[in-house]
Amino acid sequence: MQLGIEGIAEKPGVAAVVAKTTELVLQQSIDIPRILVVPKGEATLGFHQFTLDTKAVNYPPVERDLLIQHLRTNVQDLLTADGAIKKEKRLEDYLVRTLIDYDDISYDDHADLLYDLSGQMVNHLKSYLTEEEKVENVLLYYQKKLAGLIHSQMQQHQWESSVEYEVVVKKGFTPLKQSAYTALSGPPQYFRQTVEDKSKIGQIVFGGFARCLYPLQKFQSDTERKFAVILEKESDPSILKWFKPAKGQFQIFYKFENNHPEYVPDFVVETTDCIYMCETKARNEMNGHEVLAKREAAEQWCQNASDHSLSNGGKPWKYVLIPHDIIAANMTLEGLVKLCS
Repeated sequence: MQLGIEGIAEKPGVAAVVAKTTELVLQQSIDIPRILVVPKGEATLGFHQFTLDTKAVNYPPVERDLLIQHLRTNVQDLLTADGAIKKEKRLEDYLVRTLIDYDDISYDDHADLLYDLSGQMVNHLKSYLTEEEKVENVLLYYQKKLAGLIHSQMQQHQWESSVEYEVVVKKGFTPLKQSAYTALSGPPQYFRQTVEDKSKIGQIVFGGFARCLYPLQKFQSDTERKFAVILEKESDPSILKWFKPAKGQFQIFYKFENNHPEYVPDFVVETTDCIYMCETKARNEMNGHEVLAKREAAEQWCQNASDHSLSNGGKPWKYVLIPHDIIAANMTLEGLVKLCS
């Protein structure tokens, strides 16, 4: 027999069950607005002029004829460079031809900078190598290492024009997605227990949570595990619930190297007055190009999520990027948010 609204109203027992079930569902979920964020248009990428740091470069010339002895047979071969290496008219070209192989470098757009940096490297080699032939020798045999050094410093002076995002907000909220885990044999490990071999932490399934929306979770680093310990502090009643999102939970896409990969944040945490989207990251990666691209897209999502949620009686959303070295047992989420604001 089917009961209509009137039937439910006439049966207080059923109404109580429905109300209790609704309450339990709300307790075991976080309202995630249906928002799609996708970058549009082309982002302009470039590099600022800078002085190359060459203090660590002190490569000596190498023998042009190398003797190779095979370990298994003890047979010896002579490898000669004569005629086997393409000669360049300009010394800088040995470096430029290697630099343009990097995906983020365009010869047409960056030629002037590439020759300037390569020229700085050549001048440094000339400062301790007295003959041009020796300079060419070092450029030939160490061109990949030298180009790699130049490229790594270029990345520290990289700039990118602002990316525009197309945002689509739909009615309703997104249900939590289920996660499947593959783990080492044995029962789940208690999340407060320290992991001795940090290299295996990604293979371990953790349990014992009181506020997590899933009974089990996996962490990609010990930093993430420590952050979960902070979220589970009994002395901090402001934290209501949290979870680690599965792929596809948030429709956030960002611009990186001509692709639009999906961004999956590390944690989502609901407190008494806000919902936080949290990312824990190594200190030396905080200003990386991809990290900043993810941050920009996530902040755009959170801004629109806040507008949507507040208009429906919900809580604001805030994105927090947290360096790993401030996550400690004596910290609180509120304290971390203040340090990162």
